[in-house]
Amino acid sequence: MSLQLKKRDKLVMIGDSITDCERARPVGEGLFNAIGKGYVGIVDALLTAVYPDMGIRVVNVGSSGNNVRNLKDRWQTDVIDLKPDWLSIMIGINDVWRQFDVPTMTETHVYLEEYEQTLEELVIRTKPSLKGLVLMSPFYIEPNPQDAMRETMDRYGEAVRRIAGKHNAVFVDTQAAFNRVLEHIYPATLAWDRVHPSQAGHTVLARAFLQGIGFDYQNGL
Repeated sequence: MSLQLKKRDKLVMIGDSITDCERARPVGEGLFNAIGKGYVGIVDALLTAVYPDMGIRVVNVGSSGNNVRNLKDRWQTDVIDLKPDWLSIMIGINDVWRQFDVPTMTETHVYLEEYEQTLEELVIRTKPSLKGLVLMSPFYIEPNPQDAMRETMDRYGEAVRRIAGKHNAVFVDTQAAFNRVLEHIYPATLAWDRVHPSQAGHTVLARAFLQGIGFDYQNGL
């Protein structure tokens, strides 16, 4: 499979703190790490280095702490108004995490039915104007699938897979990508809280994303 993005395409990447990674405001692109220090920056760097003739524009609009409700609230300004050719969405970690770290604050919880319905609404709203859509599953850097939060996160990931299948989007299974690494590396080595990855963890995410869009490391060699 060849790279699915075409020359001069604009790729907007939206999500929570994993996407944000100190990106610039209001829009994360430009000089001096404006695109952020995480997987989005790695994706941008590799697209530029390996496909220098393509001129692909990568924009980071991740926002720390966001859940799918927050994405819906800012969808017009942070997605529609930016007019992306390709859109990547990775959301769900906070939707699940708040159920575990603040279990009594139920107003902060986004349960599976609302999560799946809201995410699909955003996909339906946006898909007609896009050349391509990438849906990345949420993840938990925990190798035990019976762990309560990991088990819940996996259900949200399956919801993303369902939506991707229904709407012909590229599905990136980030949990599967981490599982391969977790066979050899202790979770805290990749993320002290099992959520916010180290640079190695962000590279796992970037690699999974790039594989999903047909990136060829040998291009031009």
